[in-house]
Amino acid sequence: MRRQHMARLHLGVSGLLVVGLGCVLLAAASEPATVPVSDDVAALIAFKRAIYEDPLARLSDWNSSDTVPCLWSGVSCSPPLHGRVVTLDLSNSSLTGFLAPQIGSLTSLQKLLLDHNTLVGPIPREIGKLQYLTVLNLGRNQLVGAIPSEVGDMLKITTIDLHANRLNGAIPPELGRLTNLTELRLSNNSLTGTIPGSNDSIMVTTSSEDRIGLCQLAQLTDIDLSYNFLVGEIPTCLKQIRGLSMEGNCFQTNDILNRPIEQCENITVTDKDHITGGSGDKSMIQPLWLLIVEVIVGVSVLSMLTLCAIAGLRRRKARSSGDGVPWTRAISWKENTVISIDDDLLGNVPKMTRQELAEACEDFSNIIGSSHETVVYKGTMKDGREIAVVSLSVPVHYWTSYVELYFQREVVEMARLDHENVAKMVGYCKESDPFSRMLVFEYPANGTLYEHLHDGEGCQLSWPRRVKIALSIARVLRHLHTELHPPFAVAAFTSSSVYLTEEFSPKIIDFERWRALVAKPFLSSGVIVNGGPLNGAVDPRHMRFMDVQANTFAFGVILLELISGRASLSKDTDELVDWARKHLDQPQEFIKLVDPKLKNVNQENLGIICNAVNLCIDAEPSRRPSMNMIAAILEEGVDTSAATALRASSLAWAQAELAIS
Repeated sequence: MRRQHMARLHLGVSGLLVVGLGCVLLAAASEPATVPVSDDVAALIAFKRAIYEDPLARLSDWNSSDTVPCLWSGVSCSPPLHGRVVTLDLSNSSLTGFLAPQIGSLTSLQKLLLDHNTLVGPIPREIGKLQYLTVLNLGRNQLVGAIPSEVGDMLKITTIDLHANRLNGAIPPELGRLTNLTELRLSNNSLTGTIPGSNDSIMVTTSSEDRIGLCQLAQLTDIDLSYNFLVGEIPTCLKQIRGLSMEGNCFQTNDILNRPIEQCENITVTDKDHITGGSGDKSMIQPLWLLIVEVIVGVSVLSMLTLCAIAGLRRRKARSSGDGVPWTRAISWKENTVISIDDDLLGNVPKMTRQELAEACEDFSNIIGSSHETVVYKGTMKDGREIAVVSLSVPVHYWTSYVELYFQREVVEMARLDHENVAKMVGYCKESDPFSRMLVFEYPANGTLYEHLHDGEGCQLSWPRRVKIALSIARVLRHLHTELHPPFAVAAFTSSSVYLTEEFSPKIIDFERWRALVAKPFLSSGVIVNGGPLNGAVDPRHMRFMDVQANTFAFGVILLELISGRASLSKDTDELVDWARKHLDQPQEFIKLVDPKLKNVNQENLGIICNAVNLCIDAEPSRRPSMNMIAAILEEGVDTSAATALRASSLAWAQAELAIS
């Protein structure tokens, strides 16, 4: 009886394969072959559309009207000018966005190098279609979700590097099919379960041909699974590998350095049946199961026949019409793609309720700023802390899963900032009824640097005080740019984003980052270029605000504001810089830059600061030094001691003498 069922199942499956092959042949006969290069162009343009921050303009020459992509940045073809795409290398490009599923259409791709960017979301399953891929490097991004089992279909691959992401789930046993693999790097993720190829009785065999999971990888010379949450035992077959790294996990062994016990308490060993697929006896299940499969096969055959017939009629009708209009897709792939969002992404950020924020902000009546995208409220917490609440003005139907993931990523990005000159993120609010997305920051109540310099008399900002503010800003930018990994760039760095405490200590609040997030062009298309919505030509003066080098330029502008007292809104920035450059070339003319309201300016300090300005506002971004160097120049050259301040002011000397006498 069992043989009869198996025979019927075999016939059903064979029939399904025959029908499928017939459909393929019918499609090939009724439709001319497509140009492979055009498929590459479409796939790369889809990749570009999924990138919403490109501060270095690496994708600026990717034009959808080009017939071949071989001269695009980061793209290599074989043959060089008119062949298929074989390499996509955008490492260290500061790209932020998602990995589009269309990447799987680059079927001739041999190297995919996208490491050291800020790619978010899951690794698409379509990546398994890259049958000729030899090198895959997605390391040092912020990818989430499980490693797709389809990676095991890339049989030519030799190197897989997914380290330093946020990947979770088990290591797929399908990796054992990659017999050419020599290097596997999955460290610094959140992978769980046992390593496929365990030491238990089910997995260990005496024959090398019967090995399971990673034990099949005879060519493997380097494997790094460190700093995950893997459990069980390290397979004996892997212990002989020269480049083995397994520390920082939860293994049941004392041979290596594991995580602290408290971090491993909630980790349990994955059930063996999930790893091995169960024992052989369980593979032969009930005849009822076979009957169900037969029904499914029959329905599938009938459905495929129907679809093939419909497809053939449509193609015949299209050929007979002659001048048919090409079909264009009105809905982008993003609108039909479900993004997996890690529920623990915001686990370390304090969550606040809308009710407690309403109480703190006088029922949201105390508005201190607003735009089309955001409303900013001032409030006071029960413990006396003053806060600024940024409420995103977005209808719920605009809030896609992509925007939600981007929002959460930005919350985590802001929460990691911990410096005395950055306004601390107090928490966030995320509620659905009514729909609310809010960010809560500590609020320095002494106004902005812009207000003190340009809206008032400026009398409270003496020369020594301005120098101290400049030094503090330089130090915090050095921290954000060089001490944080990855570096952090302020979205729109101006004197209006620098708030002052009662002691005139500067605090940066990056409100502009949230305005860019909820701009309508981004909500509808998912595309942001350099922090601002793409709407025709991008003003290069606004592009400078999204990357580290741009922050250096903006710091030079703030230094000019501190020296001159002249306002510098974004539309006037070039005018201020052009005016200053006329005097910055001649040291004897530095004094012409000084705010007339300032008295007793220290000439040595002025010279050091003007030289720093010259470096910061260099017209060629690549020649601007890092903030590490700028901060060092100011720290070593500018004296802010009390004695210097006294020497700079004869009035202060007179007051000191009177006090002594």
